Amino acid sequence: MRRLFEMKIKTSRIRQSLVAMVMFLAFCYGHQSRAVTGWEQATQVPPVKEGTGQKNSTGATEQTPAHKYFTDVVLINQNGEKMRLYSDLLRGKVVIINSFFATCQGSCLPMNRNLEKVQAALGDHVGKEVFIISISVDPLVDSPASLKEYAKKLHARPGWYFLTGDKPNVDFALNKLGQFVSDKQDHLNIFIIGNERTGLWKKAFGLAQSNELVKVVESVLNDKPADAK
Repeated sequence: MRRLFEMKIKTSRIRQSLVAMVMFLAFCYGHQSRAVTGWEQATQVPPVKEGTGQKNSTGATEQTPAHKYFTDVVLINQNGEKMRLYSDLLRGKVVIINSFFATCQGSCLPMNRNLEKVQAALGDHVGKEVFIISISVDPLVDSPASLKEYAKKLHARPGWYFLTGDKPNVDFALNKLGQFVSDKQDHLNIFIIGNERTGLWKKAFGLAQSNELVKVVESVLNDKPADAK
C-alpha cells in the first residue's frame, strides 16, 4: 500500500519532469517524440557527432548544441574531484541520472538500492560503457566526504558518481536535467537514461522493478547511430 500511495502522490511531479525533459531536449536539438506505454517515456533526438563543431572566424571549434545547453558547469564527486557536466559526465556516454539527498528518510535509499541492483546486473559495462550519475539536491549538507560514505553503503563501483558542489552550480545542473526542486523533500523519483552519442533518451520510474529498469538501460545501451541501423 505504501508503494501505491507513493506512486499516486508523485504523479504530478513525474508529469512535470517528463514535460521538462522533452522541453530541454527540444531546446538542445529539435526532436521527434515516440510515445511509450506504461511507466517508461522515450524521446529520440538527432545525435551530435563528435568533431562536427563548426570553426569560427578565429579558427576555434564552436561548441555543439548539447555542449552549449548543458555547459561545463563544475560539480564535485564523492572523491573530491571536479567534474564538468557535459565534457566529463555526458559527452559520448550512456548515462543513468537521478537526484537524491543522503539524509532522506523516504524514497532515496530504495531508489538508489535499485541502482545498486542495476549496477550488479550490468557488471563490467558500468564504468566503461554505462555511467551512473547521482546528484544531490541538498549540496549544502551533502559534502563529498558524506557522499563517499553513502556510496560505500551502496557498494558503488568506479563509474558511479555521487555529485555535489557549490549550490548555484548544482541547482543549475539539476535545472538543465529537469530535476531541480526548491524543496529537497520534493525530489523526483525518476531516472533519466540516455545515450548521448545516438540521441536516445528515456525516463523511467526509479522505484520500478530493477529487472525492468535493466531492460530500459540495455535498450538505450544497445541503440545504434542512425547511419549504422
